[in-house]
Formats: sequence, C-alpha cells, structure tokens
Amino acid sequence: MTIGFASRAAASTCALCTAGLLALAPAAATAGTSADPAPSPDSGARVAAEPRTAAGSAPDALLYRSGTQVRPRAGAPEVPELSARSWLVADADSGEVLAAHDAHRRLPPASTLKTLFALTVLPVLPAGIRHTVSEEELTGIGPGSSRVGVAEDLTYRISDLWNGVFLSSGNDAVHVLAALSGGWEATAQRMQDKAHALGAHDTQVESPDGYDAPGQVSSAFDLAVFGRAGLRSPDFVRYCSREEAMFPGRDGGSYGIRNTNRLLTGSDGVERYPGIVGIKNGYTSNAGHTLVAAAHRDGRTLVVTVLNPRWGGGSAVYEEARTLLDWGFDASGRVDAVGSLDALLVKPLPGPQARPTTAPTPAAVLAARGREPERPGTWTVTGAALLGAMGVALFLRLRWGRAVPD
Repeated sequence: MTIGFASRAAASTCALCTAGLLALAPAAATAGTSADPAPSPDSGARVAAEPRTAAGSAPDALLYRSGTQVRPRAGAPEVPELSARSWLVADADSGEVLAAHDAHRRLPPASTLKTLFALTVLPVLPAGIRHTVSEEELTGIGPGSSRVGVAEDLTYRISDLWNGVFLSSGNDAVHVLAALSGGWEATAQRMQDKAHALGAHDTQVESPDGYDAPGQVSSAFDLAVFGRAGLRSPDFVRYCSREEAMFPGRDGGSYGIRNTNRLLTGSDGVERYPGIVGIKNGYTSNAGHTLVAAAHRDGRTLVVTVLNPRWGGGSAVYEEARTLLDWGFDASGRVDAVGSLDALLVKPLPGPQARPTTAPTPAAVLAARGREPERPGTWTVTGAALLGAMGVALFLRLRWGRAVPD
C-alpha cells in the first residue's frame, strides 16, 4: 500500500514505537609509545557504564596506543605499511583484531557512517512498504551530496530506498528513510545510542547520512564494529553485496544503478576482490576516501576498515583494503590478537529484560546467502499503548497491507 501524506506522521510514530519495543525485548609486539587514553563509556541509563571484553577484563590497551599494533608469531607475514591515517583488520566471527594502526583515532567517516544508519533503521521499516515522497523530506540535503535520484511525489518501496543508500550512497534516500523512522534528529540520537550499545564509543553522530558536520567523527575500530554487526543481518548483507539494481524513475520507468564500491564491482581500474562481501565506501573533501569491507574465504570472514589514505588517488582506499585482506588471510593462525571488537561492549543491567540473545555469526549468514528470499513486510498496528510514567495514551489505527516483495 502507499503511505500518503496524511499517514506519514503516523508511520514515523509507528516506527519509533517498534524501535522502542525492540529495545525493551529480551533481548605482544607493538609499535608506538603514547599513553593509553581512557575510553569514554556509555552513560545511558539502560546499560551499565562498565565496559568489558569477552573474558570480562578491561578494554584492550594495545588498540589505544598510537602506531601499528601487531603480535606476530614465528613465520608470520610482515604487516603491511599503508598510507591510511587509520586502519584495522579483524576476524568477523570471533571479533579478534589481527592488526591495527591508530584504531581509536577519531576521524570523519563520510558515508561509511551509513553502516550505522542501516543497523539502526533497517529493523523498523519493512522492505516492501510503499511510500510517496514529499518535498519536505528532501530538504536539508547538503550541497554536493551523492544522490540516487529520489523525487518528490514519486512512490518507492522501502527496499528501493535501501538500494539507493547502499549502491549509490544516496543522501536523498537517507533523508526519506530518516523521516519515516522518526525524523533527522531523532534518528541521529538513535544511531548514537546504537553505537554505544555496540561498544563503539569513538563515534559522534551529527548527520545520519555521513555528510561532513562539525564534531562528526568515528574510528577504524567503531566502523569495523558496525561492519561486523551488519554481517550478522541477512538484509544488511543482501543490500551491501548487491552490485546492480533498478531504481524507479518518472512515468513508471526505471533506470539502473551500480554500486560505487569498486572492490565489489571491479571497476575504474580496481580489480574485484575474490570472496568480497561488500559493505560500504565513502568520500568527502574533509574525510577523504573511507571504506569498510569484508571478504569470505575458506570458512573465514575478515572485516577491514581503511580511513583516508594520504597518497595513491581515489583507488588507494581499495588497494590498501585489498592488501589488508590478503595479509589477514595469510596471517591466519600466525598472529595473536591485539584486541577484540567486543572489548567495549557494555553489560546490560541485571533483571528479567537482560536475557541473553543469540545472533547468527557472519559465516552463518554468508553461508545462507542466496538461499533466503527477501521477505515481504506485513505490518499491522491497532489498539492503544500506554507510554511513559505520565500515562500518556498513544492510540494508533494504522494498517499496513500485504507488501510487495523485493
């Protein structure tokens, strides 16, 4: 069905309610000599501020040191020298960081921040829902932004908009999806909360699309955390690994869009990486070229982040990611971890809502890729909900019809 203008506010409210219910559901040899800065723990009321590693110890100190960190065993390949200001390579299943350079250095992320946007918004907007875009939803897009071509008064499926986000890095698609999930500022706050819940404390969200904004930063560590979390979601993997798609145009037509991640598509002089899964690339004049990439080989999945190579042009970010992936697969079993992507994961508060939940590993999701169809969304919300200590009654009468599958 189509979301008309009159139902747009209700759609946003419904998405926020869904998000709230989901949140309440049970759910070594080193280089560098600088002192370890203290991590910034999550101060949210719903989680304990005490960070932990998987083994319950303090956060990994090596990753807070400047320079390149690696713990090779005998016969390990030499860690590569790269031009990127910050980089990291990790095992996506175990979370072990195999090597890193200035892992927690805070830098502008550009469109790699869209990984966090997707982690936050994908679960609350069913893929097959149709929505007619309004003029106001396309206001405020930064000058020079990448766009997929979203137009007002045209109707799109949510899955079309996600193709626009992942393939074309469309800030216009992000603006529409953010409007449907509660608005620009509310989405930024939810992204911030999501980052902290994942143990990513270097990230400050000011613009959900990754557009340069004062104070907006992330790190190689945090972006690897987001990429790894995305690999546990079949929907996320489906979009981030898609090379081409058709995007709706005017007069009932459509046009082809192609993923701008050259390591995935093998274009513009960059060779496609064997076993590449995808994830997300980005660029702004302030951030330079940025990339979160993953590849699967021989039962192992690696995730790498590369931020702002200082030489080599626009292809350097892909070639340096290739070098890290090659090194990581070659170093399998021949290096000790210098840290863990779970190091700053926060403990939920004790109580009945803190039941442990299990999520599929990236390897399990990738093994099932291609066998699981994209499920259409059927969303019905009726009745009344009592929200907040003030006893404010929120009554929703919104019925979503059977959605069209992607």
